[in-house]
Amino acid sequence: MIKGIGIDMVELSRIEKIIGNKSSFVKRVLTDDEHALFQKLPHKRQVEFLAGRFACKEAFSKAWGTGIGSIGLQDVEILKEENGAPKVTKSPHEGNVFVSISHTDTFAVAQIILEGVEIRD
Repeated sequence: MIKGIGIDMVELSRIEKIIGNKSSFVKRVLTDDEHALFQKLPHKRQVEFLAGRFACKEAFSKAWGTGIGSIGLQDVEILKEENGAPKVTKSPHEGNVFVSISHTDTFAVAQIILEGVEIRD
């Protein structure tokens, strides 16, 4: 049973400026394991990666029904499967979490679907 759906879109140029001006933002958004992946990437991919992860965390908070604030950016972690697909590896949700991230030259967009266990009498 679907418990929540969230979507968010982020401008890459905004994230690129933030990376240049506020390196503390990167550590606020990314968990230690996400940051380790981020550091291995060339600059252009770092911008896409950070924008995608930020969009995922915003989308998760929308699917959760609270928005960022009740759920912190560090409460959700998106790493990757062996094939490179994004995977939510940490969150407050106890069911399945499905994630999709996409990029254009100017935007990153992410969608989250939260699936819960249906309890039948």
